[in-house]
Amino acid sequence: MTRAEIIKQINEVTSNLIEVNLSEEQNFPAEKDGLIYISGNNDISISLRNIPYSDIYYILRDGKNYNVKLIDGALIQMMYYFDKYENLKKYRLAFFPSPSLEEFQNNSELYEIDEIYADIIQKNIITTPIRFDFDPSNHEVIHHPCSHLTIGQYKNCRIPLYKPITPFIFIDFILRNFYNTARNKFSEKLSFDKTNHFDYCIHDLEREILHLSIS
Repeated sequence: MTRAEIIKQINEVTSNLIEVNLSEEQNFPAEKDGLIYISGNNDISISLRNIPYSDIYYILRDGKNYNVKLIDGALIQMMYYFDKYENLKKYRLAFFPSPSLEEFQNNSELYEIDEIYADIIQKNIITTPIRFDFDPSNHEVIHHPCSHLTIGQYKNCRIPLYKPITPFIFIDFILRNFYNTARNKFSEKLSFDKTNHFDYCIHDLEREILHLSIS
């Protein structure tokens, strides 16, 4: 995967979410010196600070630090970095669901008549941010896999992945697991090529513990 291909995928993901009315607001990607970042704002440090999740969410939202704000308030971030030789050096793909049902309370009729939002109005749902990272420069076998998934804001939660993932694979994962009805309803428009062209990066010892894989 090249830098241009990744930018094209992010643009296509964004456009498709707009087309099916799942995106409420969006910032198309910008690129400079190999860094693919959120247009107008590439400072993501706030999401790593030791502050309440609700504070993190509202600062990211109010600063428009997202590629896409979904109709239910969830924020999507997609940022990649390539070196001058087109080698992938780092990425961050994040999903920040809204910490409250304020949107539902303000527009309850919209949600009640549309099965797309069946999950988010359930009282037993717990807000959980999810982040995929690729950071081989800080690799430590098992403790910090090159490519990994973090659930919640747990500092040491790093579930190994076989290899880096693309924007298509990332958004398919989010839609499939959190917006399954929407994904099925708009299956033709939200059908992404999940062929992964990045190389494997998992260590042999990381293969021996629970990990995630895609062919």
